[in-house]
Amino acid sequence: MKTVILIGAQGHMGQAAFSGLKNHNVITASRSGKGCDHQVDITDKASIKALYEKVGSFDAVVNTVGYCEYASFADMTDEQWATTVQSKMMGQINLVHVGLKHINDGGSFTLISGILNVKPIPMAIADATTSGAIDTFVQCVAHELPRGIRINVVNPTVLEEAWGVYGEMMPGFQPVPGSLVGKAFERSVDGFITGKVLFVDA
Repeated sequence: MKTVILIGAQGHMGQAAFSGLKNHNVITASRSGKGCDHQVDITDKASIKALYEKVGSFDAVVNTVGYCEYASFADMTDEQWATTVQSKMMGQINLVHVGLKHINDGGSFTLISGILNVKPIPMAIADATTSGAIDTFVQCVAHELPRGIRINVVNPTVLEEAWGVYGEMMPGFQPVPGSLVGKAFERSVDGFITGKVLFVDA
């Protein structure tokens, strides 16, 4: 049994990830902290460090959050770009950067991207761009991580459980059950792969 920090545990994607981590000691965290063991803001390095120090010894970090702004490219403001980059991209990169000093030898990080960087839709340029950046980051940084630490990213399509929220903006997409996405998180945490983009699509 591993000690796994699951960030964003209360959301649809967090619940999907949790379904694949049931064999482990899962410590939950979210931005609000409601219903979770800890509170963390992934856009704030000090908050990330505080979370790791409170948890103490841990074997894996699974992140399922990354806030994105949606607008057409022509209308996207600097502030909207900054918000998305700071959360979906730099927030996740900092989870790894700060975490290297705290995670156990042979531990793993699992990040989240999303299918829109390979199947773009209108109004989602920031989401697609930062998802692509995280996919690339994981494939490259895997070669630099010390102490046998692994890293992967789950790149899922829309969840069945979230279709009511996102379905209207994703015509022609086939949603997948959260349990299927949970298998990708399980594979990342329990396997030996590293530097992989784990696509979950219909």
